[in-house]
Amino acid sequence: MQITPETTADRSIGAILIDAGKLSVKNAEQIIRLQKTESLRFGEAGVKLGLLTDSDIQYALAKQYDYPYLAKGNGAVSDELIAAYNPFSRRVESLRAMRSQLMLRRFTGEASHKALAIVSPGRGEGRSFVAANLAIVFSQLGERTLLIDADLRNSRQHQLFRLEGRSGLSTVLAGRSDAGAVQRVPNFVDLSVLSAGPVPPNPQELLGRQAFGGLLRDLDSEYDVILIDTPSTSDFADAHLVSASAGAAAVVVRKHFTRIEHVRRQTEVMNRSGVKVVGTVLNEF
Repeated sequence: MQITPETTADRSIGAILIDAGKLSVKNAEQIIRLQKTESLRFGEAGVKLGLLTDSDIQYALAKQYDYPYLAKGNGAVSDELIAAYNPFSRRVESLRAMRSQLMLRRFTGEASHKALAIVSPGRGEGRSFVAANLAIVFSQLGERTLLIDADLRNSRQHQLFRLEGRSGLSTVLAGRSDAGAVQRVPNFVDLSVLSAGPVPPNPQELLGRQAFGGLLRDLDSEYDVILIDTPSTSDFADAHLVSASAGAAAVVVRKHFTRIEHVRRQTEVMNRSGVKVVGTVLNEF
């Protein structure tokens, strides 16, 4: 007799948790006995016996419904990527609300509406944090998502996603590598990252070249969502160049930290450059 392998969606919660090492076969049998005796769901019976936690059940359901996330302590990516480790938290729910707004305001399916620069007036306002976690929640929706690190001076995305940074945007724009520098993020099938690459001597000149806009156009057909992390606008003009190529930007500000006049000045400059500011993100964390 030949047994056809099950897809994840076909497998029971018990089978998923056993394969993940979160439940032994013996304990699964105990749960099944109580499940039948008291007419409970498998998860309810497991929690009642103290053999499973609510987090275990959420993990198994996420696997069944093809909703990728990582178990706490996995270490595959940085702990700052809360959408990867704790997707059911209040903080990540805020990111999903932001995702919904962006689907209405920017990512409408049109070819010219696929790229969005994530900008902020200064450092320490959470721009890279928002860009990285937002990229994860878009990929969890099944959107083919690319995160580009265009901060060629103080890049962070390769560190957050535990990716090698020997090649990236700087080498692509300098003609030393091609789009093969894009790296798929393990465990998140719909998420890819183009890291910044080595720090170049001329970041502003590289980002100002027509090659950057051409790269975005080439990537349009491969991705549904392209998010671009940028340097702070108070330090360099790089973010304005990136935003102009993307055509739109979202401004990240931090509660009790960002000065309102800096935000006003930044949005005025972008509006004069023809960049659509789709909204402002208030980072409370």
